Amino acid sequence: MTRMTDTDGTGSVTSRALRVLEAFSTDTPVLRLTDISRHTGLPLTTAHRLVGELTEWGALEREGGGGYRIGLRLWEIASLAPRGLGLRELALPSLSDLAHVTRENVQLAVREGLEVVYVERLAGRGAVPVLTRVGGRFALAPTGVGRVLLAYAPAEVQEQALSQPLVRCTEATLCDPGRLRQVLAEVRHAGIAICERQVTLDSVSVAAPVYGPRGEVAAAVSVVVRLGSVQPYALVPLVQVAARSISRALGGEGGAVRGRAPAFPSGTGTRR
Repeated sequence: MTRMTDTDGTGSVTSRALRVLEAFSTDTPVLRLTDISRHTGLPLTTAHRLVGELTEWGALEREGGGGYRIGLRLWEIASLAPRGLGLRELALPSLSDLAHVTRENVQLAVREGLEVVYVERLAGRGAVPVLTRVGGRFALAPTGVGRVLLAYAPAEVQEQALSQPLVRCTEATLCDPGRLRQVLAEVRHAGIAICERQVTLDSVSVAAPVYGPRGEVAAAVSVVVRLGSVQPYALVPLVQVAARSISRALGGEGGAVRGRAPAFPSGTGTRR
């Protein structure tokens, strides 16, 4: 995530308060006041005042040892976001069915700018480990859900994403913009993305688009399995059924199954 850099303490109160909240992450869920000052570049006195106000409002909570963590009030506010928990609640029955049938990792994601944001993830017992978490962000290009969301994004978004340095997660990650353009065209034609060894060398992702009420692709759903444990094409109908079910719950058409899946996993270019 890009962080604000006005380290001299200037800027609006809102921007400085957001910098305080932005200092927290999965790696640093608890911060002391001095940590917050260092992470944000704000003077200690400014950080102290902002932290006090955010704690009083409920955006932060103080721990017994003197540290602070994100407060439940933010979760309450975030639950009002329709692309967050609202989407999750509508999709959860279909996601649960897909997880029950496959016993694998099931994910639901939306696009925010040039990143994937994971709205829900259900982990199967014994399923391959994944690097994603609910509320977490990831690059679009390497992931199954990201390929789907990018394939149906406006052309200017695609060009912006492909003109930037592409994230290489493994030795097999496809980072050639020209080949990725072909892959995105294949995803649009097939209505499915199959990404093999793109994020981790032991995983395969099968993803499909979820349509909103205006016919737009509002989200993407995927199953992530261990490489070699199952033929990815066997999962395609299951993922597409879940995607259409979620689309109907959103008031969308559900999307017709178009064509057949490409002859090789989208995103690898060749079998490896």
